Amino acid sequence: MTLVNPAVYRVHISANMSTVITQPHFILGVRTGVRNNLSFVDEQTVVFPSGNNCVCYNSVHRGQRFIPGSEKSRGMHALAISANRRYLGVSESGEKATITVFDLQHEQGRRRKVLTAGDMQVQEFVCMAFSPDSKYLIAQTGGPDWMLIFWLWEKQKVLATVKTSSSANPVSQVSFNPHNNMQLCVSGTGVFKLFRYAEGALKQSSFPKVESINFLCHAWMTAECVVAGTDTGRLLMFESGDLRREINMALRAVQDQSDRLPEMKKIKDPDVDQGHNVPHITAIVSYSKGFACSFGPGTVYLFEKNEEEGYKRVREIQIPPDPSCSELTPAGCQVIDTMCISPAEETVAISTDRGQLYSFSLSTVEGNKGDHFEFLSQSFHSKSITGLSICVRKPLVATSSLDHSVRIWNYETKVLELYKEFQEEAYSVALHPTGLSILVGFSDKLRLMNLLIDDIRTFKEFTVRGCRECAFSHGGHMFAAVNGNVIHIYLVLSFENIINLKGHNGKVHGIEWSRDDSRLVSCGVDGAVYEWNIQTGKRESESVLKSCSYTGVAFSSDCKTILAVGTDFTLKEIQDCQVLREVPGDEVAHTAVAVSHSGRAVFTGTSSGTIRAIKYPLPIQKEWIMYQAHCGPVTKMVITFDEQFLLTVSEDSCLLMWKIIDKEGRALRSNRQIIHTEEILVTRSDLEEKNQNMLELRMRLEELQMENEYQLRLKDINYNEKIKELSDKFTLQIESLKTMQQGMRMEMDKREHKHQESSRGVSLTHSKELTDLELSCSQKLIVEHERFQDLQQKYDRMQEDYQTQLKAAEDSRVQALEEVTQLYEARLQEKTRHLAQCQEESQQRDRELKEMIRQTEEDQERMINDIQIKYERKVHTEQDTNTKLKGETVHITQKVYTLQRQIDDKCSDINKMKKEQQRLVGLIRSLESDIEELKRQIAGHEKTNQDKDKTISNLKKKNQELEKLKFVLDFQLNELKKQTEPQLDDINEKTEQIHQLEEDLVQIDNSNTQLKVTVSDLRLKLKTRDKEMQKEVQKVKDLETHLQRLKSDLHKCVGFIQEPKKLKDSVRTIYARYVPQPGEAETKTVNEDVVQAIVQQRDHLEKTVSDLKTRLVKSAEDHERVYVKIMKENVTLITEINELRKELRLVRIQVKDYKSQLAKIKQSNKSRPNSEDGPKTEPKHEDIN
Repeated sequence: MTLVNPAVYRVHISANMSTVITQPHFILGVRTGVRNNLSFVDEQTVVFPSGNNCVCYNSVHRGQRFIPGSEKSRGMHALAISANRRYLGVSESGEKATITVFDLQHEQGRRRKVLTAGDMQVQEFVCMAFSPDSKYLIAQTGGPDWMLIFWLWEKQKVLATVKTSSSANPVSQVSFNPHNNMQLCVSGTGVFKLFRYAEGALKQSSFPKVESINFLCHAWMTAECVVAGTDTGRLLMFESGDLRREINMALRAVQDQSDRLPEMKKIKDPDVDQGHNVPHITAIVSYSKGFACSFGPGTVYLFEKNEEEGYKRVREIQIPPDPSCSELTPAGCQVIDTMCISPAEETVAISTDRGQLYSFSLSTVEGNKGDHFEFLSQSFHSKSITGLSICVRKPLVATSSLDHSVRIWNYETKVLELYKEFQEEAYSVALHPTGLSILVGFSDKLRLMNLLIDDIRTFKEFTVRGCRECAFSHGGHMFAAVNGNVIHIYLVLSFENIINLKGHNGKVHGIEWSRDDSRLVSCGVDGAVYEWNIQTGKRESESVLKSCSYTGVAFSSDCKTILAVGTDFTLKEIQDCQVLREVPGDEVAHTAVAVSHSGRAVFTGTSSGTIRAIKYPLPIQKEWIMYQAHCGPVTKMVITFDEQFLLTVSEDSCLLMWKIIDKEGRALRSNRQIIHTEEILVTRSDLEEKNQNMLELRMRLEELQMENEYQLRLKDINYNEKIKELSDKFTLQIESLKTMQQGMRMEMDKREHKHQESSRGVSLTHSKELTDLELSCSQKLIVEHERFQDLQQKYDRMQEDYQTQLKAAEDSRVQALEEVTQLYEARLQEKTRHLAQCQEESQQRDRELKEMIRQTEEDQERMINDIQIKYERKVHTEQDTNTKLKGETVHITQKVYTLQRQIDDKCSDINKMKKEQQRLVGLIRSLESDIEELKRQIAGHEKTNQDKDKTISNLKKKNQELEKLKFVLDFQLNELKKQTEPQLDDINEKTEQIHQLEEDLVQIDNSNTQLKVTVSDLRLKLKTRDKEMQKEVQKVKDLETHLQRLKSDLHKCVGFIQEPKKLKDSVRTIYARYVPQPGEAETKTVNEDVVQAIVQQRDHLEKTVSDLKTRLVKSAEDHERVYVKIMKENVTLITEINELRKELRLVRIQVKDYKSQLAKIKQSNKSRPNSEDGPKTEPKHEDIN
């Protein structure tokens, strides 16, 4: 969504306003030469100058919001954004240099304040900055004064001014201390000063000796520390205004040049004599971790603070090489003008001296090939745009520029589709109506180029040097190209120069085709507007005004009239060699013109960069709507075929798209139904390469799928083993946790018992303490009650005393009031008497004055009547004389006009007669030369006739031989056709057999894969069974050992049969050892239940895994089957196509040979009668001559 400020346009004269208006929709380009011309408004939005506007661009939604410049602006010099990202300051020069502050939070960029330098004569503000709290603003004026002005901007109040430098040392940057509103920094050539605002003045707080250093930029790191960059690649760090250390750019660490430099030591730059190859530091910006700075063309270094209170270089970001750029102007050689970091410190953005915007995400990991910037939106033109063209079948716009580039834009998606840089400057451009080819005029040649999918490739070159204007016809079958004062017309299919239109005495500045392509209109520097007939090459109409140099011309919507603009500040409508209407202009010249297809409006561009919308038919007075658009002269403008957009380009290297709407804000309805196509051109070699790459990628994909399947199987096996290990671990942990739980329960019971006992004791002691407290509190209450009663008695006594005092004070107040009233009443009576006397005196004076006024008025009226009578008489006499003179002048002017017309007619007749005379003389000479040539030809024909008779006899013999050959070859052709038919049938049968075999192979592969899957599942089951068997065997072994131990213990017990006590003890020990206790039995049963549950879960998971595997195998098999089928079919088809192509080529070659032989035979047959009739016709030519 593009938001537009309503102040963008203004009505020059409000009466009879045009029904068609335009709104700025989208702009492509950046205005260079503006200080700090790129800033972040929020994380996704940046603001930059473009044309005569400031643009807020959202990089996510790709929407633009326009903030217009002032109407009488002569140039934008600097931008500044406040710390809270709400206010934008724009410095402009005009009759008086101004700074306009806009509110960015307002949807339409509301203008808040306009600041001026007051009584000072200021031509421009070079740079400026907002304070950290956004209340104050500082601005540096230009030479020769170089004054720093300090505003409280919301009240438009100048708080202080100070001279910062001399005319020999320009200032490049000013800034506020981010931690202190009252401290400022100024840097420039030989200038580095800190100022502090105190007691209503700016006072310099530091005096470093830096006369030999050229500071290009600086940034505040802390409340005391400033980092500054120089034109010799040095980074100098100042603390409290004194130089403390230098950051070495070559090494990856920050080193101190010395521990402490003396405060007043003079600094000399060691790199002054190294030449122009020394990288400049043109931009620095600080952030929370450190700072970023540019180092030479196309390079940005990131520095972060380390523990040693220094800065270490951690990253290098470069502008990437552009394959579309030429070798003369590589993208990496761009100088970085401005650098900014987003509020969340995630993105760094830069603008360059070529008007390009780049960004880089700081959160990205450093790549192997280094870090590179990306275009913030897309690539723009960097120099004046010279050509503009659109096509019918696609929403494309072509532009050419003096930056050696040609660019193709899509005006619906606002995207750069194609661009390419060339060795020469591009002066003009024309898109073919299909949008598949383009005509570009260079300084050396005119080139016709094809628009491929990713390139602009030359197809044909024409020897037309310095072609400033070119245009395809609406049908696309012809094109016109201008070479100086000559217009060449070429056919597109045959590239034949069918006609050259000569007539202009100066360079041609504009051409346009009529709707039916039968006529062409042109205008030039010589003040001529010619309408040409393309079929005859003659002029149908002409209009010459030598005092005007025309810059633009266009047909009206019905192609009956011509609209032209030039240096005489007027818009002319011409029909049949006469100027029908003329719209007078102001002091600004028109440079381009465009007419809407519906014929409702005419749009013109001016040398000041404004656009004017004028209603059609043209008005007589100055009636138009003016729009602030560009900051340079408008070079070209065009309206799209669906009448939705007006496109304008300028010398400021910007392409501006305007939305054409009516007064109610609705889009215009077009009578034309335009369908946009999506076809593109691709060369055969590129297509074959891409197909080959696709095949290779498919093969690679199949290999990767096979590898992934194999790795998945391996992972399944590993994961199954891990699951088993984890289940074993978890069972052990469960058992240990259960034992822990039982122990914890025992401890809990014990603690509960202890807690109950302790709570009983505490409750007893609490009850005793409560009774004691109640007794003590009751005693205290009695004492306090007695105190309260005493205090109540004291209060009553004090109340009585206060009332007596109040009564006495009231009596004294009343007496004093009575005395004062008496005194003031006496004074009042005296004043009233005095007032009465004054009133009487004033009334008497009023009467006297009225009498005086009445007398003077009467005298004046008499005088006025006398004077009026005298002047009326004089006026009557002068009117009579004027009427007589007007009648005479009208009569004389009519005579003059008639004589002038007669003179002009006679002059034109004389010129025509002279031209006809010259033409006839030339015709006579050419006819004489033709007569001589014809005589020579006749003599030559007589000699050649004899030779032809001889050749005819020879050709007849050859004809007979060729007829025999033809018969033989026809017979051979029929035999070959008979032989090829059974072979083709065999090929078809074999291909069917191959297809059947391939299907059988695919089925076998599927069965093999299924068998492999079943085998792997059975192996897994076998492994689990083996493990279970091992466990059972281990149990049996454990039971056997248990039995053996029991037998041995019983055997020992039998030895104590005669000793009953020992026998009893041994039996008890055996019982305790071998008979399980009830708790242990429970745990065993629980463990068995858990194991059974885990086994069931494992079986269930195995089943689900097997099902999923079978499904996966089936889907993979289906996919492979389909893919193999398609591949094989493709291969067979390709082979068949290749064989057929070979056969076709052979047959075509044979047919061509037969045709050539037949043609020779026919020619030989025809040449005999022609040669016989030749001598008879030639005497007739002689008679005619």
